[in-house]
Amino acid sequence: MSRYIATRAIRGANGLVAEADALLQEVIAEKGADTPVAFPNTAYYLPVTLGMLGHEVTNLSDLVPVVDHAKKLLHPLPDESLWTPYLGETLDAGMATLLAAEVIEGIRFALGEQPEPYPGLQLAGATQYSGLEDGHLNGPIDDIQLRSWGIQLVDGRMPGFAAIVGAARTNEAAVSIVRELQRRNILTFLCGNVNGRSIIDQLHEEGVEMGYDTYIVPFGRDTISAIYPMGFATRSALTFGGLKPGQWRDILLYNKFRVFAFVLALGEVDDLKYAAAAGAISYGFPTIADTVIPEILPTGVTRYEHVISMPWNEIDAETEEERAAKLVQRAIEVRGVKVKITEVPVPVPYGSAFEGEVVRRADMRIEFGGKYSRAFEYLRMVPMDQVEDGKIEVIGPGIDGVEVGGAMDMGILVEVAGRKMQEDFEPVLERQIHYFVNGASGVQHIGQRDIAWIRISKTAAEKGFNLKHFGEILYARLHADFGAIVDKVQVKIITDPELHAEWLEKARQAYERRNRRLADLTDEAVDTFYSCILCQSFAPTHVCVVSPQRLGLCGAYNWLDCKASYEINPTGPNQPIPKGQCLDPEKGYFTGVNEYAHVASQGTVETVSMYSIMENPMTACGCFECIVMVIPEANGVMVVSREDPSMTPA
Repeated sequence: MSRYIATRAIRGANGLVAEADALLQEVIAEKGADTPVAFPNTAYYLPVTLGMLGHEVTNLSDLVPVVDHAKKLLHPLPDESLWTPYLGETLDAGMATLLAAEVIEGIRFALGEQPEPYPGLQLAGATQYSGLEDGHLNGPIDDIQLRSWGIQLVDGRMPGFAAIVGAARTNEAAVSIVRELQRRNILTFLCGNVNGRSIIDQLHEEGVEMGYDTYIVPFGRDTISAIYPMGFATRSALTFGGLKPGQWRDILLYNKFRVFAFVLALGEVDDLKYAAAAGAISYGFPTIADTVIPEILPTGVTRYEHVISMPWNEIDAETEEERAAKLVQRAIEVRGVKVKITEVPVPVPYGSAFEGEVVRRADMRIEFGGKYSRAFEYLRMVPMDQVEDGKIEVIGPGIDGVEVGGAMDMGILVEVAGRKMQEDFEPVLERQIHYFVNGASGVQHIGQRDIAWIRISKTAAEKGFNLKHFGEILYARLHADFGAIVDKVQVKIITDPELHAEWLEKARQAYERRNRRLADLTDEAVDTFYSCILCQSFAPTHVCVVSPQRLGLCGAYNWLDCKASYEINPTGPNQPIPKGQCLDPEKGYFTGVNEYAHVASQGTVETVSMYSIMENPMTACGCFECIVMVIPEANGVMVVSREDPSMTPA
């Protein structure tokens, strides 16, 4: 352990705890001990405090024992003449820093100083606050945001997250680093500054859209706001891991082995940043700096190295983009993040991180569908000899003849062939068009079937994005994601009016056939259900049993999805479950389901009722969106959105 790092971290921790203590005493004297303290839209109070100490904070007086505990974790600075192991003291200092930072942010909320105002900033998805309509930073991740990322976190679309602290050397470098993270679908949290300038400022100046819809979340312009990503990590363990408040050791180990996060320290690293980094190391999150700092290379608390120095100007590269790529790649290696990138030949950045981008009318080059035109998407299976793999046709006029901000009709016809392809898989693959197209920066996709609505931004069009690129995206992604069942793909982009009308009618006939097929698909009509254990990457004992009439708990996967998934990956998370003998047709007890649930839940669950909400219901993790409860007085049930904070009748 570096004595230099230990000294800086311990000094930073002592300073921040003293600041938190003084601020708390001052505000209690001014506002009163009963003044409410809360982060918005969360059931986890102040999450790091709740997770580490099991302590629920509701008012200022509840912060006093938190500060007292932080004080107990402090240590004197290392003796310059006596070399001793410093790791324990440094980690204590890191945890004291996190507790003190959360105390300060809690007080700021009580004073109305959080989230931080930022005039002119419009976030792409954020918690809404009254009185801050002129613009504000995100503040802490709320429960709605956390759960909205749940599926991406467990299915691999979002392989990890990065907390960027400070500011890059230049605006160009800042944009390049964030775009590299987006390209790898890594969630990016922003906080801190260097000499008063933050990476948040740099991205805002360059017109980069921020917000949780774009995987770029600006927390605050000071280092103390780094507590917010740590709160996100803590709640991941509590929400998805089924851990209880106060199980601090289990929460830290959960994050070390299941939450793939790292810190990018950009610019000068001061005492407080060293202290905050020590707190991140306690969670198993390494720090990579773009300046010269001492390194901690032996493994232990983190899976691999603890602290890495990678000075920006010493990175062997010719451009800022190349330096950013190497810095991000090194960080990914140090944390062990498993990243899957599909190379898509389009002239704009591409990745899942761009799925939430909104193309506003003022920024729009052209739109298809919506109020002024009609767009449809139709994927169909055809014989192998009728598909020319890789053939992409644009049938009809392009976008050049349409005025800026105008609209035109468009149809996307995707024809696939494969030896393992089945007609039942058509809607499964067709539904992926939404995600595949949305992955292009500057392209917005909403809806499906014959109510699709697509916009291309002026920026994307200026970079050369055109109609043919829709085909390039679909060809690349279908082969990459569904190569086990799809052998050949060809795409037709139809804008010719007569042909558009003809294929729109054919598509609608296919939609109707599918609807009838799904209506006839009941639990009684099949002898096999499917498992879904995607969420076991976060919730180790959770297992869903998916049947034709019952989706997975998250609502994201149906029986056909799971059937297709099994064909694609026979050893994956969706395994066939023979129903076996029906023990109770009313409540839905099946011998095969019970046997599988017992094994897959590691013995946690013995029996599962497929149709009862009162008796042996299926296990739950953190991804569900509604709560169903029985109301005996009404002889019925009530369904409440999990996000609804209001008082319910029951």
